[in-house]
Amino acid sequence: MKRCLVISDSFKGTLSSPAICRIARSLAVPGWQVDALPVADGGEGTVDCFLDACGGRRVTAVVSDPFGAEAESFYGLLPDGTAVVECAAAAGLPLAEGRLDPERTTTYGVGQLMAAALDNGAKRLILGLGGSCTNDGGCGAAAALGVRFFDRQGRSFVPTGITLVDIADVDLSRRHPALDTVSLTVMCDIDNPLYGALGAAYVFAPQKGADAACVQRLDEGLRHFAAVLRQRLGIPVDKLPGGGAAGGFGAGCAALLGGTLRSGIETVLDTVDFDRRASGCDLIVTGEGRLDSQSLGGKAVSGVAGRCRALGVPAAALVGALALEPDDLAALGLCSARSINPAGVTLQNAKAHAAAYYRDALVKLLEEMS
Repeated sequence: MKRCLVISDSFKGTLSSPAICRIARSLAVPGWQVDALPVADGGEGTVDCFLDACGGRRVTAVVSDPFGAEAESFYGLLPDGTAVVECAAAAGLPLAEGRLDPERTTTYGVGQLMAAALDNGAKRLILGLGGSCTNDGGCGAAAALGVRFFDRQGRSFVPTGITLVDIADVDLSRRHPALDTVSLTVMCDIDNPLYGALGAAYVFAPQKGADAACVQRLDEGLRHFAAVLRQRLGIPVDKLPGGGAAGGFGAGCAALLGGTLRSGIETVLDTVDFDRRASGCDLIVTGEGRLDSQSLGGKAVSGVAGRCRALGVPAAALVGALALEPDDLAALGLCSARSINPAGVTLQNAKAHAAAYYRDALVKLLEEMS
């Protein structure tokens, strides 16, 4: 009996990674034993993906929502003591629907989730930064974890996007003590800097409700925030790749919480013990919605293919759209790469029948590899 492991990213807006896993696990292909692992991207659903792949449990906690009101939220606790927190669970865009305001929303609730996990004995923290409605540089989360911010009059406060410019000093002396011993891995798949034309405010704040004037104010606040971190803590985050993630939360994690920004797929592969699970497999099937030049820079397909190459295990990709030249595919080390969609189908048809097309494509691939 041959073994196949499916570990595919979502086809955005069409097939989620857990849905692909369900399809793969339901197959009965003669001569093949098929298993599947979901891929988390750091946004909404990240906790559930890790729990699906590793086991563990969802832990509920009452924390602040993006506007400071109490709300029930959650984090995941894996069997090895790793806690998984997703920013979207306490500061996600859907939580601000109808009242988007990146100048006033806060990540405080995310910090409360992290503190709850640490108080519950978490041995490691994984934080997913996707899908935030905030632009506070992660100051809210840091404040919930004991970091203090002071204005020019020496008064302590919790900065939000509009008040980042008021920070005059930062004190880490009361930061949650577990952060000195527990590693914090931050899932971050963008390389945008904290501020500037490619920074958090200009690139991401408009989708969080910011108009042009608001974007400029937010960017000024992030510039000031970076200057304070550099002057008061001696920590430069101005050009940190990924510092602009989640409204500057990436930079805040690195400077204030001791976090390490890391590729999402590499974090996933390590956490689900991919190397052990893939060892002895006859085929690994990965994929994403569109395989193009951006896929070469560390997304799911390139990450999985690289690991498979090191392990000597064949890897194939099933994707929604294939837009790479043969030389690029060869560089990835894939033994096969193909679209799940039949030739000539419309985008509407592809979306409507994505599950069936994926099932058919996976069955055909396995039959060819028999």
